[in-house]
Amino acid sequence: MSMTLDPAVRELLARSAPAEAPAGPPPTAAELRAAFDAAWRRPESVEPVASVTDHQVPGGVRVRLYLPESSTPVPVFVWIHGGGWTIGSIDENEVASRAVCNAAKVAVAAVDYRLAPEHPFPAAPDDCYGVVDWLAAGGAGPAVNPARIAIGGESAGGNLSTVVSMMSRDRGGPRLAAQVLVCPVYAHPDDGFASYADYAEGFGMTAGAMRFFFEQYVTDPAQLDDPYLLPLRAADLTGLPPALVMTAEYDVLRDEGEEFARRLAATGTPVELTRYTGQIHGFYGLYTDLPASPRSHAQVAGYLRAVFKDA
Repeated sequence: MSMTLDPAVRELLARSAPAEAPAGPPPTAAELRAAFDAAWRRPESVEPVASVTDHQVPGGVRVRLYLPESSTPVPVFVWIHGGGWTIGSIDENEVASRAVCNAAKVAVAAVDYRLAPEHPFPAAPDDCYGVVDWLAAGGAGPAVNPARIAIGGESAGGNLSTVVSMMSRDRGGPRLAAQVLVCPVYAHPDDGFASYADYAEGFGMTAGAMRFFFEQYVTDPAQLDDPYLLPLRAADLTGLPPALVMTAEYDVLRDEGEEFARRLAATGTPVELTRYTGQIHGFYGLYTDLPASPRSHAQVAGYLRAVFKDA
């Protein structure tokens, strides 16, 4: 049964709705990035953490490491930002990263992976897997426990989190304690999920935007059958880490995220699924003024505390 839009979401959409569609050709990825960067504003005040440092991983990927106050090594939560593999950066999730760092008492390692179309599939998963390897080898230093790693992300970052989990399983790589998957991408717009039709326009993330992102990321349609691109195409979902899956009611990606949660649970993997009613795509990491945003950060922190307590 459909709920109604959160009043705060309705107000956000009213403020951000364009007066009319721009004339001319569709924007390029570079133009879209510039528009996103111009629209996004870092909050005037952010929650303090013990330290924030940037690191260069072998291969050139930048990682921003948030550390909580602790006298002993802490677990690490790898965080992968969204943006359709095409836009966004580690700067956009400052609020969520700091909140989870403090509340869960974990390090947060935000990954600045390469973006499409300049760096199409599989550059992004390769970069993110490399960061996990670097952390497991002790690259973050003595403040971080390299044997206790979880991974998570929003939208394309959720996709990449599961892909890295699959890569680690398949390659005998570092053991991941859990995946946190916020409004993840697991299917193509043509795969027939009802939420793509129900929320195609008018709720922030559009079906057209998702098509644009796939056009940037995918260079050969045959790649759409690669489970490292779309995990719902995987024949085998066994052996993956436990998962927290969070979806938004008014999101084109809602149904595929929930279908993935069901399929993963069917393998015997522990899965927690939460649908945030009345919410839109981006409620977790982008639209942090929404009342649901801090609630979702608290849920993630609680989940990670439980995971690492049991690990």
